[in-house]
Amino acid sequence: MLRSYLAGKTPKRLDADALLNYALRTLGGRAQASGELREKLLRRASRREDADEVIRKLKEAGYLDDRSFAEGYAAARLENEGHGRARVLRDLRQHRVAPNLAEQAVERTFSGKDELELIDQFLKRKFRGKDLALWLGDEKNLAAAYRRLRYAGFSGSNSIRVLKRYADRAEELDELGEIPENEI
Repeated sequence: MLRSYLAGKTPKRLDADALLNYALRTLGGRAQASGELREKLLRRASRREDADEVIRKLKEAGYLDDRSFAEGYAAARLENEGHGRARVLRDLRQHRVAPNLAEQAVERTFSGKDELELIDQFLKRKFRGKDLALWLGDEKNLAAAYRRLRYAGFSGSNSIRVLKRYADRAEELDELGEIPENEI
């Protein structure tokens, strides 16, 4: 079976009951947004209507709730990984959460949070065991730390502001400038 799947054979198409069982097993593995689950179901459904019906049933039963998924996901990414607002928003969109809903969840999660403090905590955690002032004194390390902060979803201006606390050659940070959002 595994060999045929790896050879490029498409997975077996499922009827409505089998599709519901597949959806429940998938949700049992980890929480998912309805858009993300819908894509998985459409790849396995023998009829498109079956996938839509399964999504409806799961929502009615309370197994699928995009709002609680988005809020839980955003909170977990902030607390466990220390990511910034832009990264969490981008990740929620990749999970097919509606843009409006994703923005609301991120706004609720990050309200009252000081981005400068979050950046400082992120740096200390990612580069623990290093003397940040000494390590960021190297131009290569400074640029790498800036790129890492931007990829983690922190704003460029606040990233530069925090890095200036540690870097002796702070004027070089202004030369790094802003990285456009589509390049993060």
